Amino acid sequence: MPQTYQTLRLILGDQLNASHSWYSSKDESTLYVIAELNQETSYVKHHIQKVCAFFAAMKAFSVALQKAGHHVIHLTLDDTHSFDTLPALIDHLISKYDIAKFEYQLPDEYRLREQLSIYCAEIDLDTCAYESEHFYLSDSELSNYFSAGKKHRLEAFYRKMRVRFNILMDGENPYGGEWNFDSNNRNKLKQKDLSDIPEPLIFANDVSDIWNRLKRHEVNTFGTYEANSLWPITRMQAKELLNTFCETQLPKFGFFQDAMTCKADDMYTKKQWSLYHSRLSFALNSKIISPQFVVDTVIAHFMQHKQTVDIAQVEGFVRQIIGWREFVRGIYWVNMPKYAELNELDAKRDLPDWFWDGKTHMNCQKHAVKQSLDYAYAHHIQRLMVTGNFCLIAGIDPRQVDDWYLGVYIDAIEWVEMPNTRGMSQFADGGIVGSKAYAASGNYINKMSDYCSDCRYDIKSVAGDNACPLNAMYWQFMNTHEAQFAANPRNRMVYATWRKKPPEQRVLILEKAQHHLNNLNEL
Repeated sequence: MPQTYQTLRLILGDQLNASHSWYSSKDESTLYVIAELNQETSYVKHHIQKVCAFFAAMKAFSVALQKAGHHVIHLTLDDTHSFDTLPALIDHLISKYDIAKFEYQLPDEYRLREQLSIYCAEIDLDTCAYESEHFYLSDSELSNYFSAGKKHRLEAFYRKMRVRFNILMDGENPYGGEWNFDSNNRNKLKQKDLSDIPEPLIFANDVSDIWNRLKRHEVNTFGTYEANSLWPITRMQAKELLNTFCETQLPKFGFFQDAMTCKADDMYTKKQWSLYHSRLSFALNSKIISPQFVVDTVIAHFMQHKQTVDIAQVEGFVRQIIGWREFVRGIYWVNMPKYAELNELDAKRDLPDWFWDGKTHMNCQKHAVKQSLDYAYAHHIQRLMVTGNFCLIAGIDPRQVDDWYLGVYIDAIEWVEMPNTRGMSQFADGGIVGSKAYAASGNYINKMSDYCSDCRYDIKSVAGDNACPLNAMYWQFMNTHEAQFAANPRNRMVYATWRKKPPEQRVLILEKAQHHLNNLNEL
């Protein structure tokens, strides 16, 4: 390896895109750097499996680039522990290798983009920022679809994306005659369905050296440690996971994408945590695999297997990728940094302690939290309607909610996490993302899961001694925020039902809710 280079190119841990134009040709005067940094392990407390997966994927990517003929240095915490910040490390490398030009791909987190922008403005060196070349929409296009502070709706955006990129289209019309088959995709897993759930494809990537390094440098993490990471860390593994999804999960993905169960595991299998979900989000959000490749592969599989896969399954999956994923990214970038401070409902309570250990008597919360701690993963309904709904109706400080979600989930990067939590889940943005607050009583959980049948609490009781806490808390939440919510036509029936309750019953419900709110750690 030469001692000097003309250009230094920075690769961040979520920029593992081997198809980027950077790598289309080899340049002996260009040095790539990919580095583990204390800055990135400490800005929020992360799940141990998340840190290990990212560090393992970064190492694998550096090896792949080296094999392709590029000059790459992969720095571990052992190499970078003396650098408090990313700019400090870059300064060191510029000096060490006599660099004349610094280049980077635009980060997808506001804090990093600001940090690098400020740094580049201050150094006496040629600099250049590139697009990440990952998303359907480039950074420069986002303002064509989104405006700061404006309330946007997914469905309108999703249809525009379908038309523009000619995805699942039949001429000018949606393939299958409908834009959205969501009404087909709200099924509960019944006992007879449990044995059909496929076992998840998991990998065994040895991360024990990373774990030892994290301990050596006293990196503060939480969650269950696995010496063999089950997440894809290379493009080959990501493609294998995608192909397995197409073959085994896609045929029933849509039908059961909102379903939840705690009864699918036995002594031989562990599959209730994954169900029919693809679990491609880590590979996508680290850019190991592209959304275009994923969507094209799924649609191609559908076209060749229409006898076993119907349009509702495929459309539901495609909507998550080209609709929701691109949508929340646009919301994030046109509204930052103000978005991170929004707290429309003035929520101020602390996150209960059991979010860190799963020790709660509420079976739905216990299952979703423990699964998150065990696997660094929960599917979208568990995040939105179980833990998210609890935080919403309990009035938890959205900053604490953000930090927990950002830290616990393998796929959580701020651009995708924050609009989902602060926006969709907590309604802290006042409706920029969602048209209503997604608040629910225990009835929704009972409708979409089997959690309630084994719970200590009575799902049918609202204010009784053993009543499900979600029931009274839901009514207290809706009553507290009636001035903000009542004008929404979608809430009309809710408030009509509330007003029909006798005054003395409403008092009992509100008193019960207040008792729960005063004792969140004991629920």
